[in-house]
Amino acid sequence: MPKKRQYQHLKSFKPTVPVSPALSSSSSRGSDAPAKGVNELLSGLRREAAGPSSAASPHLLANGPSLHPDLRSILQIPDTPPPAPRRPVRTRFDASGRRLPAGPPPPRSWVATRGQDVDLSHRMRGLKLKDAPSDHNALPGAYLPGRGSLIDRVLRAIASDWEFQRVYQQYHLYFLPNHLKPALLRHIGISDGGVTLADLKLILLPPADLYEQGELEEDSHTTNEITYLDLSRSLGRSIRLRDVTNLLFPPAPQVHDNDLEDSWDAAVDATPSPPRALLPNLTHLSLALSPHNTEGGSWRHLLDFAFKTSHITHLSLAYWPDPCLAPRAQTSKVTTPQGNKIYYGGTNFYSHSLDHDWSEALLVLRKLSRRFYELEYLDLTGCGSWFKALMLETEHDHVDWAVHWGKVTVLRLYAGFPGREDMVAAEQVAFAEVMETAALVERHIRHMRAGKGRFINVERDRPAS
Repeated sequence: MPKKRQYQHLKSFKPTVPVSPALSSSSSRGSDAPAKGVNELLSGLRREAAGPSSAASPHLLANGPSLHPDLRSILQIPDTPPPAPRRPVRTRFDASGRRLPAGPPPPRSWVATRGQDVDLSHRMRGLKLKDAPSDHNALPGAYLPGRGSLIDRVLRAIASDWEFQRVYQQYHLYFLPNHLKPALLRHIGISDGGVTLADLKLILLPPADLYEQGELEEDSHTTNEITYLDLSRSLGRSIRLRDVTNLLFPPAPQVHDNDLEDSWDAAVDATPSPPRALLPNLTHLSLALSPHNTEGGSWRHLLDFAFKTSHITHLSLAYWPDPCLAPRAQTSKVTTPQGNKIYYGGTNFYSHSLDHDWSEALLVLRKLSRRFYELEYLDLTGCGSWFKALMLETEHDHVDWAVHWGKVTVLRLYAGFPGREDMVAAEQVAFAEVMETAALVERHIRHMRAGKGRFINVERDRPAS
């Protein structure tokens, strides 16, 4: 067995208690003095630590036992001082009158940095949504959250940070409630970037992976409840009307069946079913352009869109240009075999101003009125340059307000810019002409109906009283 080793060089360490001067002096007197107890030693240490000056301190006198006033006067003991008053409880309030939480205030650096960050975020969000139109510009009958409500603030926050949300929430945007999707599209459209075709697919179409994995049935979450589509200020800036038409009304797939059947009994009807519309119950459509960019409206694409749906009851064509099928050909000319040069398109720069030729504009409006025959609300704000086409007639081309658009009860014919006294002379003349033309259109419509159709309310600019 191994021997136990003893380490003599390692000594046990025991803490030594410091000896007070009183103990050292008492030990030097001799060993004949009786030993003191622990309590006596502790009381002696306390007296030495307190010192002679603390005996007369008012705090010790206040904490000591009380004496009768007569005995205090005989013994010449000073009166006991009254206890110190309690610290008053102060309730702190900020500049707005709100009660601050208990405890010490936060450091000034924290408060200053946090306030700057909040102000910066509010300023950036305000810059992104500063051009947002007010709620009264929305189509009537469409659901929009109340201004300043929690849902409205959340949708505006998502729209202001759309570049991040479109990637981070790409698998969840489709599952938003259907009545909130038009409001979200509206806020995205009036922001800096506008609504793109990819944004429409993210919100209206389900992710492809869900169908492949079998996690989502085809009829489990449809868009039949969506009746409002707002693309204000997005056409011509971030999306084209032709792409919207192809998305909402997909073309029928081409079927190539070259395999011959073995028997005529086994033949199956291979006639493809018509494609299903993405928004079959769409009734409210806003295609308003930006007043700073009016080149995004295509009347040819609008007629193609109207050909595929006829259930639109509320339509906004604010700030659309003059009705023309080939706007890029207004300055193009062709040479006839006889050597004469004529304009390639049906409308040129001088057709309306000098030649008073509105034939193409009337043709486009007549086709549009025949396809949107269920229209009840029409917004033509900012279209004062072609208000005259609403009441003109050339041969068989004209707008029939008693038959085709006989259901229209609200017609907005605003100039699109406020009339102020400080406007230049040219703007004042243009504003006055728009007001006069709108009044003539209202008179023309009421005269054409003459009790045949519904009463119409023409909203237009009125002269200042």
